[in-house]
Amino acid sequence: MQDAPPADDAALVRAYLDHVRVEKRLAERTVALYTLDLQRLQQFAQEAGVALSAVQPAHIRRWIASMHSGGRSARGIALILSGWRGLYTWMGRQGWIAHHPVQGVRAPKAGKPLPKALAVDDAVRLADHVQADDHPGLEARDACITELLYGCGLRIGELVGLDVSAGPAARGWIDAQAGEAHVLGKGSRRRSVPVGRTALAALERWLAQRPLWAKDDPALFIGQRGARLTPQHIRLRLRRRSMQAGLSVPVHPHMLRHSFASHLLQSSGDLRAVQELLGHANIGTTQVYTRLDFQHLARVYDAAHPRAQARSVPDDKESS
Repeated sequence: MQDAPPADDAALVRAYLDHVRVEKRLAERTVALYTLDLQRLQQFAQEAGVALSAVQPAHIRRWIASMHSGGRSARGIALILSGWRGLYTWMGRQGWIAHHPVQGVRAPKAGKPLPKALAVDDAVRLADHVQADDHPGLEARDACITELLYGCGLRIGELVGLDVSAGPAARGWIDAQAGEAHVLGKGSRRRSVPVGRTALAALERWLAQRPLWAKDDPALFIGQRGARLTPQHIRLRLRRRSMQAGLSVPVHPHMLRHSFASHLLQSSGDLRAVQELLGHANIGTTQVYTRLDFQHLARVYDAAHPRAQARSVPDDKESS
């Protein structure tokens, strides 16, 4: 016998969020984003005077159009639809709806902007920068963070999840002797990434400073109060470091991941290896870096090949 559906829409949404948190074991940030998306869905349904179980595809399309005309990006709408789709798929499995209102409904077509990567010289300048007026502990920590983000291509969530040492409860750690970082990535997939000599040297300098602030938190990267750093704190520190290093754009952690992938692909041409190092489940996700690589080659061609120069600068006789 099937369970009866929750009494109202709010209870229905709470039950679904409990399901994704407990049974699907989604990350807290993902659950928080689903919560916002489903609150938006509830608001649309209330304004239309329909229960969530009575929503039709026409409603979904109307709400998509409303979000799009309100300035929401196509990618943002696609992510919202994904959250809505998950709710109705779950309701269908419970036998609480006869038709899936989001199935087959698509978000507006979006362009595919290239990820922003630093030039090699800028990435090296950022990694080599020394902020002499910072506390030695802050400088050593921020330098190590920069080296791991750029040298290993870690996601920020993987970086903040690193502990000082391996253990049953550790999400990630660095084996300095083996020169490997063990991280927990998206989809709770574990992977190992090589750590270069420069990053290992930066790690050693930071570990020498860490005891100044260390308390009981096992986190590798801690603040001056001894607690694990948050992603937001790291974003602010990296932005500050990039500005003080004289870069023309403020740098965020994912930009260093993009730079890692782009520079590695330019040097090696090995797309499969880059996929493994980034922890992408699908090589299609990694293929965006081939477009970055082609842009790099095109710039080299335009700057160096005589035919490219002739093509971009008209001959005086022809232009006269």
